[in-house]
Amino acid sequence: MEILQTGIDGLFEVVPRKYEDNRGWFLEFFKATSLQNFGWNNPMVQDNLSFSKKGVIRGLHLQLEPHAQAKMVSVIQGKVLDVAVDLRRNSSTFGKSFSCMLTSEKHNMLVIPEGFAHGFAALEDSYFFYKCSNLYNPKFETGIIWNDPQLNIDWMIEHPVVSEKDMQLPSLEELVRKSLISPKV
Repeated sequence: MEILQTGIDGLFEVVPRKYEDNRGWFLEFFKATSLQNFGWNNPMVQDNLSFSKKGVIRGLHLQLEPHAQAKMVSVIQGKVLDVAVDLRRNSSTFGKSFSCMLTSEKHNMLVIPEGFAHGFAALEDSYFFYKCSNLYNPKFETGIIWNDPQLNIDWMIEHPVVSEKDMQLPSLEELVRKSLISPKV
């Protein structure tokens, strides 16, 4: 398993070692002890699978404390641009985003700590799989609107399909103003 640093503390990409022969292939998808060597100590309690048609953007979603979620995300089939935005109060990279291409060919994953908003754009019809460290709680759900000008994320989609719910998400500036999140003081 190869761990690639992203430049944001606690956020990293995992590229599993793939063993292939004439019968097919095998890889270790998740191994807690390997991730613990990189500071990952989040027990996973929920697995989710979604399907998104090409052109769909989902996010940027965030679960607030005490229901914050760390995630490990990957693509079972297809190709997505995955995006994580650091919203941790004491982080030197507060408000910074990181984008990573996740594909079913590469089998790579993004490991996202608690305190990040998360979303993705389906660049192909895609099955998206993610493990979560906490159960989803709709009362603690918020996020950032996908086209926030402060973040200026290039989603790589000309005509995105975005849910009405995601279109109503606040900007990063509005989240800070409402004191739902706050940068380092």
